[in-house]
Amino acid sequence: MAAGTWTFTNGARTSLSNGTFLDADTYKVGLFLSTSNIGAASTTYAGLTNEHANANGYTTGGNAVTLSRTGTTTVTFDTTDPTAWTASGGSIVARFGVLYEVSGNVVAYFLLEAVGPADVTATTGNTLSIVINASGVFTLA
Repeated sequence: MAAGTWTFTNGARTSLSNGTFLDADTYKVGLFLSTSNIGAASTTYAGLTNEHANANGYTTGGNAVTLSRTGTTTVTFDTTDPTAWTASGGSIVARFGVLYEVSGNVVAYFLLEAVGPADVTATTGNTLSIVINASGVFTLA
């Protein structure tokens, strides 16, 4: 399966350009259903609908990740944190991954399966993993 590219929300673009984003905040990646309202106009985690239920190996809010910055003239934002959920007692089904600040602002989202697009399902005993591209989450050049 091929995940889609990260899509920044409109608010994240503004916050990034005015310097109020991507500082020393704490971040998480959560899983959302096909019926979620996630999109470019999304602003806060609290305003998102239809996150995967707190069940079957998934915890509401998702997994914590650490964003790191490297470079000076070309700056790459990356995370080496493994983001994975092992299904237990039922399946984990999701369409979107969402990166957000724990303080609430949505940074970006992506389709877990870009072809179609389609839901991704991890059945009991299997793991749904998000592996970040080797070139990082994004680069400013």
